[in-house]
Amino acid sequence: MGLPSGQPSDAGHCHGAHRPDDPGKARPQRRPVRGRHPGRVIAAAVALALAAPAAAETLRIATWNSGLTREGPGLLARDILKGDDPQVEAALQVIAALDADVLLLTAVDYDRGLVALGLLQDRLAQIGRPYPHLFALRPNTGMQAGLDLDGDGRLGEPEDAQGWGRFSGEGGMAILSRLPVGEARDFSAFLWADLPGTLIPPGTAPEVRAALRLSTTGHWDVAVATASGPLHLLAFHATPPVFDGPEDRNGRRNHDEAVFWTRLLDGALPMAPPSAPFVLLGDANLDPADGDGLTAGISALLAHPAVQDPQPKGTHGRAEPAQKGDPALDTALYDFGGLRVDYVLPSAGLHVTASGVLWPPAGDPFAETLARASRHAPVWVEVEPSP
Repeated sequence: MGLPSGQPSDAGHCHGAHRPDDPGKARPQRRPVRGRHPGRVIAAAVALALAAPAAAETLRIATWNSGLTREGPGLLARDILKGDDPQVEAALQVIAALDADVLLLTAVDYDRGLVALGLLQDRLAQIGRPYPHLFALRPNTGMQAGLDLDGDGRLGEPEDAQGWGRFSGEGGMAILSRLPVGEARDFSAFLWADLPGTLIPPGTAPEVRAALRLSTTGHWDVAVATASGPLHLLAFHATPPVFDGPEDRNGRRNHDEAVFWTRLLDGALPMAPPSAPFVLLGDANLDPADGDGLTAGISALLAHPAVQDPQPKGTHGRAEPAQKGDPALDTALYDFGGLRVDYVLPSAGLHVTASGVLWPPAGDPFAETLARASRHAPVWVEVEPSP
């Protein structure tokens, strides 16, 4: 039975970066620290910051589906270099307004040398929002599985990739941080069939079960160094639960991409559970109350005792009379309505001081800027790690 991967998470703003030529994941590339500590060696900064406790600090942790994707490799870097691409310029303004200490970008094209991300980093520094630390790994999107996953008799199509993608690296993830980045665990090679209680469709061919990864884009555990010690970021971007057939393969995979975290937190996987404190964040591509999909997975994650849901809220100003959930929780606006699909979930012991969704007030010109960048709004939570 064929089993194609999910298609892009957004029909709008799905446009690439430089094609990585490594066969698997790439080592994170980091750029020299700028700003208050020029010339600091990253490794030394990580070691010192992870080892030396200090006073509590308030950190803004955020995620945003940026729509910084293009139709081919190298095109995102080209558009950033041009300096006049409307969507890129709007995205820069949104990131500047968000002013997060740590930002997980989803739907941003990956290239092996982090060329596009480096250019984005430079532009942000020029407008007064320096992020001296970058982290990105090669995503599963566009990574060919070497199998005819959709059973159409052709290899090498977007549907035959581990995660739907026209080229390797399309629509990946990246962390922009003002804090040094420490150790990371990459779970992106974990097989879908190996998840306890997997919903992989019955009848899936043995060779597909033995090769198909669970992560459409990736599942990461990345530590950043705070004054109080390491804070772990549990990052992911799931497939949309649509663009499939009656077997509901994408709906099942979307469900299981959220369930992965509950299994990991429960100690039910071969990998060790994440260390607290942590923040679980990303685009789950699923609303627990509205839209398509199997909601049990995301609902279980939101209710898990190891996490807290601050329910960040904002006001997008659009009437949603048919919506079951609270429109104030919406993080994306589609033609059919708003949905809550992007999440920032701190671990249960973290002190949350504030949260929100960055929707501009009614009539604010910034609303047009956000709409040019993405149909998603950034979601942020401010936490105060304890020393």
